[in-house]
Amino acid sequence: MSDNLWGYQPTSGHTAGADLTGFSVEATDGSIGKVDKHSDDVGSAYLVVDTGVWIFGKEVLLPAGTVRGIDTEHKKIFVDLTKDQIKDSPEFDKHKHADDPGYHAQVGGYYDSYRLG
Repeated sequence: MSDNLWGYQPTSGHTAGADLTGFSVEATDGSIGKVDKHSDDVGSAYLVVDTGVWIFGKEVLLPAGTVRGIDTEHKKIFVDLTKDQIKDSPEFDKHKHADDPGYHAQVGGYYDSYRLG
C-alpha cells in the first residue's frame, strides 16, 4: 500500500481525472463489487464500492492507497486487501461519511493496521 493512504500509488496506473465508476473491484481473494463513486482529491482520494449481494446492501470506502493496480482495458481495480479485511471495515454511510474527516481518520486507522512495512 501507498505511504499516503489517501493517495494513489505511482505504480497503480491511475490517471488523474479518469472515471472509475462501474469498474469492478478485486480483493486479493476475489471480487468484492463495483465502484459507485470515487474522488481524486489530493490527500483524500478514495473509492466507494457497492458490494451488491456479497455484503448485502453495503457500501465500503477504500482509501486510494489500497489500490495496487488499475486495468482500464478490462475495467478492473485491484486492491491490497482480502475480502474479510474489507468486510470488517468501519461501516460506511454515503450520506454521512463521504467527506467527513473524522470518518476518514477512523477508516485510515483501520486500514493502517494492514499496511506492509
